[in-house]
Amino acid sequence: MAETFDFRSDTVTKPTTTMKTKMVESEVGDDVFGDDPTVIALEEECARLFEKEAGLFVPSGTMGNLIAVMVHCDSRGSEVILGSKNHLVVYEQGGMSTIAGVHPRQLKTEEEHDSSTPVGGISLKEIEENIRVDDVHFPRTRLVCLENTHNLCGGVALPVDYIDKVGSLCRAHGLKLHMDGARIFNAATATQTSVARICRDCDSVSVCLSKGLASPVGTVLGGGMRQAGVLAACGLVSLREMTSRLQEDHNNARLLAEGLSQIAGVEVDLLSVQTNIVYFRLTKGGARQLAADLKTRGLLIGAKDDFVCRAVLHYMLDRAAVERLLENIRNLVV
Repeated sequence: MAETFDFRSDTVTKPTTTMKTKMVESEVGDDVFGDDPTVIALEEECARLFEKEAGLFVPSGTMGNLIAVMVHCDSRGSEVILGSKNHLVVYEQGGMSTIAGVHPRQLKTEEEHDSSTPVGGISLKEIEENIRVDDVHFPRTRLVCLENTHNLCGGVALPVDYIDKVGSLCRAHGLKLHMDGARIFNAATATQTSVARICRDCDSVSVCLSKGLASPVGTVLGGGMRQAGVLAACGLVSLREMTSRLQEDHNNARLLAEGLSQIAGVEVDLLSVQTNIVYFRLTKGGARQLAADLKTRGLLIGAKDDFVCRAVLHYMLDRAAVERLLENIRNLVV
């Protein structure tokens, strides 16, 4: 079978050899009873890394974000302020409304680099203006949610000083701040800042272990899982071994973006390529056909619509894979 290079997402990463070994060797117990030592070790290590009170290992990022919303908005009639392009409202099945009974107050997600608000963020002025006054007709604002790195804005990392300002605003109004940090270690790599410092003012943060960190399952913030140590063992490898190599993915993403920018008929916002995600636009359309043609050549990318494609770099894709993708796109885009 011909080798396939999968650029569709960093969720396609497979467990490393070390992870597979640790799964076999892991000490397990019944996690519902709090008896799984490997799960406990993962939760404690994550809490230490983020300098938070505790960690909670759950199966998915959607569940992790939903739990955080429900904890912070623990009474009916609550409202969350967040960006209209945040993963939480675009890709998580409306869970905060349908399950948590919480109203999402969607504000504009900034997409322009020349704005006073960073790309991927929400205007501080708009956040403050949309905090509800005490009125029987309105829901009560209880929470603000940010996403870092921001997927739909090209994988940009939010500036730490911006997060600090949002945190100060939340404290001034008695609100909680949640960080959807599915790719927070990419943000830490891009900004050369610790995850603890980035999330200093956040009351909660969810971090995904199964994207660029290559675990098969898991988010740390639920359902009850029994001998979950075989999964948590991979999570520990993610934290201890995979975070230190993320810069390689960022470098390969930059290589891909710069190569794409040299192809006639392809547009790339190079300012937004800060981490491992590359969105590119075909000026004449045909993105879905391009993805289909590349698939026949053993190259997988995502087509957002008929104009925009996405490629995500991860540990299973090296410089040679990037060069192969570029060569084939040059041949196919006419």
